[in-house]
Amino acid sequence: MPEIVLPGPEGRIEARYAPGIGLRPPLSIILHPHPRQGGTMNNKVVYHAFQAFKSLGFSTLRFNLRGVGKSQGSFDNGNGELADAACSLDWLQSKNPNSSETWVVGFSFGAWLSLQLLMRRPEIIGFIAISPPANLYDFAFLSPCPVSGLIIQGTDDNIVEEELVGILANRLNNQKNIEISYKKIKGADHFFSDHFPTIQNLIKNYVTARKNLK
Repeated sequence: MPEIVLPGPEGRIEARYAPGIGLRPPLSIILHPHPRQGGTMNNKVVYHAFQAFKSLGFSTLRFNLRGVGKSQGSFDNGNGELADAACSLDWLQSKNPNSSETWVVGFSFGAWLSLQLLMRRPEIIGFIAISPPANLYDFAFLSPCPVSGLIIQGTDDNIVEEELVGILANRLNNQKNIEISYKKIKGADHFFSDHFPTIQNLIKNYVTARKNLK
C-alpha cells in the first residue's frame, strides 16, 4: 500500500489509501489507538479493519494522527487529533465527490475520536467502535447518537473494561431510532491477538447486512 501525504492542520498527515469500486464508492475512515501508547495506523486491528472495508469496495483511508510516524505536529489531548480526523475525511471526500455513503471506524482512543467525528458530520451513516474506552473517557456527547453502529469488545480486555463497554452499548441501544449491535469476542484481550479474522468477519457481516436492509 503506497504512502500518501495529506495536508493537515499542523502540516503533513501520513496516510494509506485504497480507492473503492465503481463511480460512487462508499467511504470509510479508520482511526488508530492512543499515540502516547504506541498507537499508529499500522496497528494490526486498524490494518484488518482497513482490509475489511477495502474488500467491500469502500474507498478507505487510515492515517497517522499528529506527531505519529511522519505526521507533523504534537499530541493535543484529542482536540487537535479530532481536527486531523476531520481534515482527513475532507480529503477522502474530495477524492470521491460522488460517494454513496460514509462510515467511520476507530479502535480504543480512535473509537472515542471517531464517535466525536460522527457527531459533527451528518453525512456519516454508520460506525464501527472497537474497544471504545468507556472507563477512560466520557461518552455523554452521544446524546443522542445520530446513527446505528457496531461495537466490538474483547471479554478478556484488561485495559478497557468489558462491563462498562456493555453499559455504553445498552445506553445507546435504548435511544430512539438507532440500533447498536454489540459483539463480544470471547477470550480476546485489548489487542485482539489471534482474533483478527474474527474482527474482519464481524465488520463485513455487519456492513453487508446494513446494505441489504436498504
